[in-house]
Amino acid sequence: MCWWLNGAVWTMMMMTISIISFVQADDPYRFFDWRVTYGNISPLGIPQRGILINGQYPGPDIYSVTNDNLIINVHNDLDEPFLLSWNGVQLRKNSYQDGVYGTTCPIPPGKNYTYAIQVKDQIGSFFYFPSLAVHKAAGGFGGFRILSRPRIPVPFPEPAGDFTFLIGDWFKHDHKVLKAILDRGHKLPLPQGVLINGQGVSYMSSITVHKGKTYRFRISNVGLQHTLNFRIQGHQMKLVEVEGTHTVQSMYTSLDIHVGQSYSVLVTMDQPDQDYDIVVSTKFVAKKLLVSSTIHYSNSRHSHSSSANSVHVQQPADELDWSIKQARSIRTNLTASGPRPNPQGSYHYGRIKISRTLILESSAALVKRKQRYAINGVSFVPGDTPLKLADYFKIKGVFKMGSIPDKPRRGRGMRMETSVMGAHHRDFLEIIFQNREKIVQSYHLDGYSFWVVGTDRGTWSKASRREYNLRDAISRSTTQVQIVSNSIYLTKNFKKSSQN
Repeated sequence: MCWWLNGAVWTMMMMTISIISFVQADDPYRFFDWRVTYGNISPLGIPQRGILINGQYPGPDIYSVTNDNLIINVHNDLDEPFLLSWNGVQLRKNSYQDGVYGTTCPIPPGKNYTYAIQVKDQIGSFFYFPSLAVHKAAGGFGGFRILSRPRIPVPFPEPAGDFTFLIGDWFKHDHKVLKAILDRGHKLPLPQGVLINGQGVSYMSSITVHKGKTYRFRISNVGLQHTLNFRIQGHQMKLVEVEGTHTVQSMYTSLDIHVGQSYSVLVTMDQPDQDYDIVVSTKFVAKKLLVSSTIHYSNSRHSHSSSANSVHVQQPADELDWSIKQARSIRTNLTASGPRPNPQGSYHYGRIKISRTLILESSAALVKRKQRYAINGVSFVPGDTPLKLADYFKIKGVFKMGSIPDKPRRGRGMRMETSVMGAHHRDFLEIIFQNREKIVQSYHLDGYSFWVVGTDRGTWSKASRREYNLRDAISRSTTQVQIVSNSIYLTKNFKKSSQN
């Protein structure tokens, strides 16, 4: 299990069972050859060093279809190790290629590595990103979409267009400077801007649409720290998919998208012929940052141009309460067809007996004058050998099984360790994430999906189980844990091999 610091909510999840996949003759191959380099970029109007893939920032989008085999050869031309993670893509065939330090070896400078990925039994909207150091603050990310096979029905008509929006907070500092700030014992500063597809306040591109048509928008928060709100002025958004799960098709005027999350909405162009702003703004911070793009109706006689700073964003009186209620409203579409297998013989997760309960609490502290973060008082230190290899070949001394306690142990300080939490094959876990910090945390269970069964303020107790959604909770790979000690409940069905 790997985690990122960034968010807050309750949730319950279930890991999908590990299935050995044999490549069939009708499963096509798609080949990619990527070269990772430094290059000059100016997302906020100021030149800075970025990480490019094949000279592109953001990197190239990956388009694929369920069960496709993707062969991605990555050349690292940086001056330091580099590693890509496939956010939300479940690598059931080659999970050791998921791109998390400790599971996969980094690509050394001047070397290359070929990822062999089959997007088995998956659909939906995802993205990839660099997972080492603070590389994501320099780029190296891109969209990743998996389309349904023609014989698998989709629960909505084919849209007239399909757009990817990669949104995120952004810093003017070089990524190595940000890392040095943490190593000097400081937390990251506030970002200087918000980006849409790699561009900030100067990004005034427009999308031309036709009145009466419906378009699909795939939105992913690829930033480092902050929750972002996404809205299209004057238009309703119909939520249809979250990280590979078809949702109950509810209407929203705006959506809070937390770090690492991906949403897919349908928008019908039913307003008068003119231009409308697409607005992305920060949440849960005193100083609001925002950026806007434009939707241009094809029959509009004039081109609208506005400064992002002039776009008014109406905020609810209680942002946290509003965001929690919205998260609770997102549910799985139980009538939609889907390509996924049926783990444990049933999707009735509420009827499965819980094997184990974990209460995982985040914390921040200085360790040897460096800013570090921990789960239940343990901060992860990468081992010299990837954990999967050490586990498979029974190499001793790389990690200590059970080094993360099942519950928080306050008052004992923070320790650094190659931390591993063991689990048994077919375990069904209830995981409660608690956040005592002043920033929303995001948790991503790499290579798995889970059911988010609840979220609320305060500290979890057994009585909280009465509020669980045990019927149609959303299945996703990344969930937020809100500020003010909010909790998350998750359950998953682990693979046979124990992992961090």
